[in-house]
Amino acid sequence: MRAVVFEEFGKIAGVRDVPDPVPSDQGVVVRVEATGLCRSDWHGWMGHDPDITLPHVPGHELAGVVEAVGSAVVNWRPGDRVTVPFVCACGRCSACAAGAQQVCERQTQPGFTHWGSFAQYVALEQADVNLVAVPEELSFAMAAGLGCRFATAFRAVVGQGRVGPGEWVAVHGCGGVGLSAVMIAVACGARVVAVDVSARALELARAFGAAACVDASAHPGGAGEAVRELTGGGAHLSLDALGSPVTCAASVRSLRWQGRHVQVGLLPTAAGDPAVPMSRVTGLELEILGSHGMAAHDYPPMMDMVRAGVLRPDLLVTSTIALEAAPAALAAMGTAPGAGVTIIEPAK
Repeated sequence: MRAVVFEEFGKIAGVRDVPDPVPSDQGVVVRVEATGLCRSDWHGWMGHDPDITLPHVPGHELAGVVEAVGSAVVNWRPGDRVTVPFVCACGRCSACAAGAQQVCERQTQPGFTHWGSFAQYVALEQADVNLVAVPEELSFAMAAGLGCRFATAFRAVVGQGRVGPGEWVAVHGCGGVGLSAVMIAVACGARVVAVDVSARALELARAFGAAACVDASAHPGGAGEAVRELTGGGAHLSLDALGSPVTCAASVRSLRWQGRHVQVGLLPTAAGDPAVPMSRVTGLELEILGSHGMAAHDYPPMMDMVRAGVLRPDLLVTSTIALEAAPAALAAMGTAPGAGVTIIEPAK
């Protein structure tokens, strides 16, 4: 099969022939029809993820068709249309037993713990625990983003964030996850303040229903004060959807009393630990929460909203590229993360 492969961290990847994957006893091989280009892939390419060994094939948010199944797989057959959370759970540890597969103690992640979906085929583990059926009416491009950015945003806003109608929600960073969060919060009846340095990202946030936008480049120390002014005292819920010390602190500073900060964006260790204003956390009784994807069994409410047209992840897709263009697009994310979602369609 053809795949994007990098041999060194931070060095431009190539596209070449590699052996086809084979399924484990409880796993499947999926023919990749569409896969998203995510900032997490860039972090992995840069060497920020300790699970990656070289050479490596990135890619973790995907949709496609089951090509082959392991001997112990019960619920899936070749030809099934599927997607998968970026965290593939073991189904047996204490976290999984509690229903928290997104923090599985023995998780695997395509594109990180093993070769991923920037390829014609990808192997996925524990299929009966992790695969999610893709209805015929959903395109593969629409479904590809569900396993990472959209499901991650859904759980961050609805599950961890406990958004309520009429609440103010601040979203710091309007890339794929952030724009998904804007769309989801608006669909839940919240009023959204979108924060980003990109005029295009803020334009998309407005199109998805943001009530107000803040150009973070005008606030180099963080946009927290600007959000508090726009919301008459602060957001009830604020998300750092980018993942940087500046956006993390700004999100906390955006909150009103007893507000909720949800950390969604990855904070690479190279940037150091963020300086969280803990005196504000204490004085205003703020909540600090993490959010790490969403388990496969939690997909139905989100899928129902997508099928009903209440949520439109397809509108987030702003470009579609061939597999051969993926190495350059991946490298470009370091200097120009871009707005919206880029979908890669591997050559058949």
